[in-house]
Amino acid sequence: MKALSIVSPNGTKIAAGLKTLEVRKWQPFLHADEDLLIVENTRFLRREGEKDYDGKAVAIVRVVNIRPFSRADVNAACANYFEEGWLAWELTNIRSVACSKPVLAARGIYDVQIDLKPNQ
Repeated sequence: MKALSIVSPNGTKIAAGLKTLEVRKWQPFLHADEDLLIVENTRFLRREGEKDYDGKAVAIVRVVNIRPFSRADVNAACANYFEEGWLAWELTNIRSVACSKPVLAARGIYDVQIDLKPNQ
C-alpha cells in the first residue's frame, strides 16, 4: 500500500476527520480511486532517504484533488498560517485504522506492507 508520513498530531487529526487538507510543496502521483495510508510519526524527516521506524498507521484516505493552497484553506488544513506556493491535497473517504505494530515513516509517497483493521 502507498503511504505518507505526517508529523503528530496531524495524522490523528486526519483520522478524526478534523484535517481534510494536507499541504505540501510537491504533487503526489496518485489516482483519485487509490488508497493512501497515513502514518503518523513524531519528527520531521527533512533529508532525502531519512526514515523513522516508529510510525503509527492512523488512517486510510483518498486524495481526490490537488490545487493551490489558499487563505480560505487554513482551517481545513489545521494550519497556523498561510503561505503562497503550497499545494492543498483534498482528502476524502477518510477511514481510521488500528495497527499495533510500528510502521515505517519515510519521505514522500512510499510503499509499506501492512495488515490493517478498520476502527469500529
